[in-house]
Amino acid sequence: MQIILPAMQRYWRTVVVVLTPFIFSFIPLAWNITAARCGYVIAIMAVYWITEALPLAVTALIPVFAFPLLGILSTGSVCIHYLKDTNMMFLGGLTVAIAVEHCNLHKRIALRVILLVGQSPRRLMAGFMLTTMFLSMWISNIATTAMMVPIVDAILKELCMTHDGGETGTDGMDLSVYPSHQNQLELVNNSEPVSSVHPGSECKNGKLEKVIKDTKVDQEDKKPEGHTGLTTIPPNEECRALRDMCFLATAYSANLGGTGSLTGTGPNLVVKGVLASSYSEPTGLNFLSWMVFNVPGMLICVFIAWIWLQIYFSGALWCQKKNNVLEPTNDRKAAVKKLVLSKYRELGPMTFQEVVVLSLFIILILLWLFRAPEFIPGWSDLIKDTFGVKVGAATPAMLIAFLLFAMPAKLNFLCFSQHDEPEPDHTYNNSCLTWKVVEEKMPWGLVILLGGGFAMAEGAKESGLSQVLGDSLKGLENFSSATIVLMTTFATTMLTEVASNTATASILLPVLNEVALNINVNPLYVMLPAAICCSYAFMLPVATPPNAIVFGVADTCRRHDEHSLCRRHQHYDQHLWGLPV
Repeated sequence: MQIILPAMQRYWRTVVVVLTPFIFSFIPLAWNITAARCGYVIAIMAVYWITEALPLAVTALIPVFAFPLLGILSTGSVCIHYLKDTNMMFLGGLTVAIAVEHCNLHKRIALRVILLVGQSPRRLMAGFMLTTMFLSMWISNIATTAMMVPIVDAILKELCMTHDGGETGTDGMDLSVYPSHQNQLELVNNSEPVSSVHPGSECKNGKLEKVIKDTKVDQEDKKPEGHTGLTTIPPNEECRALRDMCFLATAYSANLGGTGSLTGTGPNLVVKGVLASSYSEPTGLNFLSWMVFNVPGMLICVFIAWIWLQIYFSGALWCQKKNNVLEPTNDRKAAVKKLVLSKYRELGPMTFQEVVVLSLFIILILLWLFRAPEFIPGWSDLIKDTFGVKVGAATPAMLIAFLLFAMPAKLNFLCFSQHDEPEPDHTYNNSCLTWKVVEEKMPWGLVILLGGGFAMAEGAKESGLSQVLGDSLKGLENFSSATIVLMTTFATTMLTEVASNTATASILLPVLNEVALNINVNPLYVMLPAAICCSYAFMLPVATPPNAIVFGVADTCRRHDEHSLCRRHQHYDQHLWGLPV
């Protein structure tokens, strides 16, 4: 046993990959029907997705060879689901998001909002949350968090500094060697956006570890030049409470913001893809109806999170309780405003590239909103009436993506060129977005994961497995619709704490679709809450990448605090006994 257990801990992924097909082999052997063979494949994929014994995108490729070999679907019928119109819409939306990151437009928006909201802790936290929420509606949650955490940390360091240039808490402790805000702001300026990491599974891969490592502060204790006396001590309880509160606020807002738009996160697109493959008639779910349904809930949840974090860390707002969160002086607030303003000015005036990207971004949102709003005729209805062709949401997304590659980043040609400017680059590097940038930052794994989920749903539908599962759960019709929604949302929320958000949606939503049909309930009534709950993974640090990032940074800061306190006690003892410090 002493040899077997360490080997199991080291090679458990291999054990899961090898044993899972054998464990579930009784399913096709006991029932020699297509539905059983499809259930066998889905069971294997579910285990691999939940345990992450293989990368999620690799597991998503299983239907390409398993479905044809087991006689469930032909190869062509499977592969066509890996680049459906939903996937193409997602690719187009991600391309625009990458362009926003590439030109630092998201950083400009973040710093501007923080400047406007004010410099008190409550106002700053509201600014962090609103900025993170809005950005994560359009770009990936992990890219938003990785961009915001250094900004948040730098501002909090500035709030805890004293007038003489050293960082302290309210008890006068010198924190001048605590990791400086200048290093954090350097990370803000130089960090590479990480939209290539897909939500739900990145907590264990190298890219997320790099994000956390790059976002962490330097752990080396160094004495500043010309500094004397006791140097390395941690911030007091008020500073730590403020830091933890704002970090949690950033992670929560990133998770909530992804639910605000149809392209915000993977589970949202799984809903659209399952509905599109199950029903030929319009279901009423489009970009506008999604935002009308969920933006109010997103804002309410962000407001509740803002209130709850203040209650937890600083006492109830309406009661005169002990405040555990640092209340900075007016001088500190002015210093924070000066710091943020200086970083905003470092971005310079808006460039032509930023103007183009922002304009195309707004145009894309308007095209999505008014493609088929249903309460009025949309522009796609006009094309359909004229040419008899149905236009999907992928068309405007790819149109705007094409324009990003075609539009120049600088006006350095024809009458706009200056005599002192170098010759224009003729190798596509002058465009607002280059293919090299997209190739590096596009989350191809998420695209494959979505396709694998759609292929799995199609296999369950064609084999009759979805119908079998729906019939087996027909007893739920004895419960009220509200009770069914409560049970599904609770189960989804618990499962998504330990499994990928997108994988959870891919497994549950096709089943919920059939369950709703069998109990005579509108599928949207059951599927939409479950899809939203796939993103409500707040309890565990590894539940979502934003949680993992802020936990990694906060844990690093906490360990630095403990190390600094030990160093301070050592310096104090040396000073007491007359030893050299």
